[in-house]
Amino acid sequence: MRAESASEALAASGSAPEPVAGAGPAPESSAEIESGRESLPDPAASADSTPPRVPRRVFVARVMGGAAVAAAATTVGIGAHGVLSGPSVKRVAVPLAKLPRRADGFRIAVVSDVHLGPILGRGFAERVVRTVNDTRPDLIAVVGDLVDGSVEHLRSAVEPLAGLRARHGAFFVTGNHEYFSGAEQWVEHVQELGMHLLANARTELPGFDLAGVNDVQGERTGHGPDFGKALGDRDRTRTAVLLAHQPVLIEDAVAHGVDLQLSGHTHGGQLWPGNYLAGLANPTVAGLERYGDTQLYVSRGAGAWGPPVRVGAPSDITVVELVSLQA
Repeated sequence: MRAESASEALAASGSAPEPVAGAGPAPESSAEIESGRESLPDPAASADSTPPRVPRRVFVARVMGGAAVAAAATTVGIGAHGVLSGPSVKRVAVPLAKLPRRADGFRIAVVSDVHLGPILGRGFAERVVRTVNDTRPDLIAVVGDLVDGSVEHLRSAVEPLAGLRARHGAFFVTGNHEYFSGAEQWVEHVQELGMHLLANARTELPGFDLAGVNDVQGERTGHGPDFGKALGDRDRTRTAVLLAHQPVLIEDAVAHGVDLQLSGHTHGGQLWPGNYLAGLANPTVAGLERYGDTQLYVSRGAGAWGPPVRVGAPSDITVVELVSLQA
């Protein structure tokens, strides 16, 4: 009865019992406990926020990929600078058994594959002319692919070519790109610029014959190479030097007793590994080689076709010096 009376009295007063001294802190309410739980860090969330580690294999692949891109960009930059700054001069001595002593040391500047057009324009033509003239050649041989475009569009770009200077003049034969650009107009215009056209023709020079044939691309219009017309009735005791754009004409040159053929067309491959592809279509990609009694020299060219870039095949103007074995 007393216990019940005490409880009733406490409820009637509406006050909580005071804590007993020494009994410790009062227990937290359920709301306070729940609030405390929410403020504690979640171990799972902390684990998820840590950035994942890049696997070593992926890291190495990324580094090597970036290095490859940088190397490629550097290579292309160097290759473009090499083209746009103009060709270098290469010198080659070619011994010829029938060349008389008076022609010993005769120097021919071989200019091929200049490809003047939308990218390589008047400024580039000026650099080529300056480089050629600085070699002081006895004769200049322009062996095709001079232009990529019509006379109308490139008249200003080719104008500096009128400044080519050599003791025996400058001679021109067509390349395949002339036939893509209006060959009839170009063969007329190069003569207006002061070049001598060798269209399946020959001229006698002191000590040797200089002949030239049209490019094989001209066969589509009935103006292909004609070796009989260019070389058929000549004196074979004289040395014969032939200008022919494409090296593939070497077999005809051998059959007609040519001593030296000067060609271009291949660009030396221009962009590695293009030299291997060029080798599949041409007997010689670049340099001097012998085929029977005939020697073939192929220039890598002064310019570039397509992108103005060369990799592993620098542009050149070659000064071929004829050497007499009778000297």
